[in-house]
Amino acid sequence: MAAPPLGLARRVAAPAAAHSSSRSRQLRPRLLPSKRWSGVVRMGAAVGGGQEGEEEETRQAKEMAAARRRWETLIREEKIKTLTPREAGYTFKLTDKVLLDVRPSNERQKAWVKGSTWIPVFDLDTSSDLSGLGKKAFSFIVGGWWSGSSTMSFNKNFVQQVEEKFSKDTDVILVCQKGLRSIAAAEQLYNAGFENLFWVQGGLEAAEEEDFEREGSQPFKLAGIGGVSEFFGWTDQQRAYAAKEGWSYRLLFTGRLVGAIVLLDALFVGAQNIGPLLQQLKPH
Repeated sequence: MAAPPLGLARRVAAPAAAHSSSRSRQLRPRLLPSKRWSGVVRMGAAVGGGQEGEEEETRQAKEMAAARRRWETLIREEKIKTLTPREAGYTFKLTDKVLLDVRPSNERQKAWVKGSTWIPVFDLDTSSDLSGLGKKAFSFIVGGWWSGSSTMSFNKNFVQQVEEKFSKDTDVILVCQKGLRSIAAAEQLYNAGFENLFWVQGGLEAAEEEDFEREGSQPFKLAGIGGVSEFFGWTDQQRAYAAKEGWSYRLLFTGRLVGAIVLLDALFVGAQNIGPLLQQLKPH
């Protein structure tokens, strides 16, 4: 690790010590992730209330806007404090603060911070009823096959599971892949009475490899991708990673693409020849 950022000790000091006004952070709306995610919208509604009788898209947009305002207020008033990934890494390494990973299992199993605690606020939907299967099929058809995104279900026992592990005066640093689920989870814990909460702005996708001690097969930045786009290396995260790693990383996906083209060509030729072959095999 490089030298700790200046002012880190003050930023992560025990909540009993007040921050000076000159050092206080004002959260601007642009600092919160802007991409709408329906699961977090539903969670925001559960925390702060929702409206019924409106079109679903309009209702979700209003709920998300209301949730963002609540999150901004919590951070502006320092009820939830912000840390960059680098600050969070040093804080976790040098203090007794807890690092709580709230990502779903499909992201966690690719890369995780050594010594972190895992309690997902959302996880993969494992329901096998007709409704659940229908949602999974729809999610796959509308883009899951490309992005690898899966149907998620809200962990209704999230707060209870955290309470079973930690007292409410524990210093808890919350992290997810991009920062949206972790701020929503932090609001849940704040409403449940947890006093010392820290949010990793930008999540693990904004972290450099040296910020945390990583375990798992993938870099932190690539833990949230999947599907066909990941297989061929066509995601923004992989392109950025390839720019650092050089040609050796790019050649892997070039080989996959060439292999896929050869396979498709072979299947096409085989499909053309199967008809005449079957005709020849028919008894006369």
